[in-house]
Amino acid sequence: MLSSKIAVLVSGGGTNLQALIDAEKRGELGNGKISLVIASKPGVYALERAKNNSIKSIVLSRKEYDSIADYSKALADTMEAEGIDLVVLAGFLTIIDEQVYERFPNKILNVHPALIPSFCGKGFYGLRVHEAALEKGVKLSGATVHIVTPECDAGPIVLQKAVEVKEDDTPETLQRRIMEEAEWKILPKAVRLFCEGKITVENNKVLIKGE
Repeated sequence: MLSSKIAVLVSGGGTNLQALIDAEKRGELGNGKISLVIASKPGVYALERAKNNSIKSIVLSRKEYDSIADYSKALADTMEAEGIDLVVLAGFLTIIDEQVYERFPNKILNVHPALIPSFCGKGFYGLRVHEAALEKGVKLSGATVHIVTPECDAGPIVLQKAVEVKEDDTPETLQRRIMEEAEWKILPKAVRLFCEGKITVENNKVLIKGE
């Protein structure tokens, strides 16, 4: 079976990228192969992770483009030229427009550190998500892998995993637990399901075959 070529888009340290790399080494991505890492700025540690694992990496710096449209076109062109089958946003904090979604329809995955539709949408990223969850006093939080659409965090949900919120949690401890117990588990699984052709989208809902 031909491998599915995966591009991972990053803006920072690349902890979710590392989780995917580790999963691939364990044979947990099915026929998925991480073949490209694209960073939205130079010097981020995610690029080191790619280099250390002999994965091709490219820096597409947002500030080198005049507009979101120009940047989105360059991003889509680059991924098409590399024959990418699946795009994974792993802490990618740069805004892209519909050009990317139209050229990779239902082929872009994102992991969000909460149980969507809670604590999601514009402005909910990084520690802000966990600060909001603790402020609300929720007993469970977690992570969601969803298909990316033009509307922020509103695409079809692929997988979710709940994580207990403890009374003495800080945003930082909750963030770490959700990464370890949820994000790093369901993101590789969602990638495997996609690469095995088990994900279909109907009426804005994901159907998973044979799981």
